[in-house]
Amino acid sequence: MCLANSATTHTILKDKKYFSHLKMSNAHVNTISGSSKLIEGSGRAIILLPKGTKFIIDDALYSTKSQRNLLNFKDIRLNGYHIETMNEKMPSWIYYDAKNHREFNWTPIKEPKDS
Repeated sequence: MCLANSATTHTILKDKKYFSHLKMSNAHVNTISGSSKLIEGSGRAIILLPKGTKFIIDDALYSTKSQRNLLNFKDIRLNGYHIETMNEKMPSWIYYDAKNHREFNWTPIKEPKDS
């Protein structure tokens, strides 16, 4: 499972199983709390989404320290998809409009709070 994230410059994956090619090398990344040595490698990754949709990411980062797999908006667009974030009294949800006119709706991670 991947979380679409507009704040990352690269897709960050925490499991080697996604990588078809992986070059191990340590690197620092800048986060909101400063620079951290989180990256352990980089390479080509393939992510299989529901209904058989395949995302190919040529420059994904590998980090076992990441709490989630983060799918960068840029990589979503490079795979021919359009992405929008919307808010309907719930946390943002994601809508994909594929080249072949298929739609994917992802539900929020958290349930809405009662008003």
